[in-house]
Amino acid sequence: MIYLNSVTMKDAGRPADFPFTLPLIEQLERLEFTTPVTFFVGENGSGKSTLLEALAVGQKCPALGSRDTVSDHSLEPARALAAQLRFSRSRAAKRKLFFRAEDAIGFTRRIEADMKSLSALSDEYGETLTGYGRQLAQGAVQGQREALISRYGPQPDARSHGEWFLELMRTRLHPDGLYLFDEPETPLSPIHQLTLLSLIREMVSQNCQFIIATHSPMLMALPGARILEFGETISEVAWDEVEHVALTRAFLQDPDSFLRHL
Repeated sequence: MIYLNSVTMKDAGRPADFPFTLPLIEQLERLEFTTPVTFFVGENGSGKSTLLEALAVGQKCPALGSRDTVSDHSLEPARALAAQLRFSRSRAAKRKLFFRAEDAIGFTRRIEADMKSLSALSDEYGETLTGYGRQLAQGAVQGQREALISRYGPQPDARSHGEWFLELMRTRLHPDGLYLFDEPETPLSPIHQLTLLSLIREMVSQNCQFIIATHSPMLMALPGARILEFGETISEVAWDEVEHVALTRAFLQDPDSFLRHL
C-alpha cells in the first residue's frame, strides 16, 4: 500500500537559508514514491534526513521521542521545508509514526517519567480525597500506569538498546500505517537488523508504507524496495550500485588492504 504518492516543491520563491541552500533541495522539484518501501541513502549532510523530517512534519506523523514534531526545536528547518512542499496522497493512513534512532532514549525516559507521575498522583489522591471519589481517582491513574507496564514492562531501561528498540517497533507498528524511520539501524546488531527487516516485510504485507533513511546495506537489501541515492540530485539505484554496499563488500573481502593505509 502506498499512502504518500509524491511531494512537489511549490512554485513560490524559495527561502535563501538552510535547508534551502542544500544543493539537493535547491534542485528538488518533485519526488514520487512508487513502492511500499523507499530507502533514502547518501552521505551525512546530503539532505536525506532533513527531507525525511519534512515529510514527517507535513504528514503530521507523531514522533516517538520526548518531543513531538511541533515542539521539537531541532525540526525547525524541516518545518520550513514542509511549508514549501505540496503532498499528494492516495488515501489517509490509519496509523503514522516518525522515528529517529536517538528518540528511543527520549521515549524511554518519557515512559519512566509518566509511570512516576502516575504513582505520585495516586499517592496524592490517597492523601487528599476520601471515600468513593478517592477510589475512582486512584483506580483511574493506577489503570493508566498498569497499561504502561503491560505495554513496555516495569523497567523499560532494563533491556539493551537494541532489544528495547525492537520491542518498541513491535508495539507501535500496526496495519494500514505510514512509517518514517531515520537511521533505525543505529542501535541494532546485525542479527537485530535482520529481525527489523522481517518485521518491515511483515508489516508491508499488512498494507503499510515505509520511508527510511539508512546507511545499512542489510536494510537496503529488502526485496522490492526502491533505493534513492542522495547527492546533488536524487537518483534511483540498484542495491549493488550503492556506495555503502560496494565499500562494505570490498572491506569484508580484504580488510587488510584498507587497514594498512590507516
